[in-house]
Amino acid sequence: MPERSPAPCFWRRPDLLVCRLRVVPRAPRSGLAGVHDDRLKLRLCAPPVDGRANAELIALLARLFGVPRRRVRLTAGVRGRNKTVEIEAPGALPDIVAQQLDLPARE
Repeated sequence: MPERSPAPCFWRRPDLLVCRLRVVPRAPRSGLAGVHDDRLKLRLCAPPVDGRANAELIALLARLFGVPRRRVRLTAGVRGRNKTVEIEAPGALPDIVAQQLDLPARE
């Protein structure tokens, strides 16, 4: 049984953090944009053409979580705005993500 985090858009599986996302392509800049319908909302500057938005998404998540891009895997929503990704073996949620989700600070 996966362990749910306080944020409904994240949960843990053994050695994985699963994230439910809502992406907005063609934004002025890439970054976090809050929560939308129990999904972490991300803005991406890349257009949704030829997989460029998905590549930008993977690069952004790798940067946010401090892992190599190869450890971020898009598992659902390749062609849509609602996506699910798996991130291999991250630690706690990064402070910037926890801030967006109004979670208590790490100790």
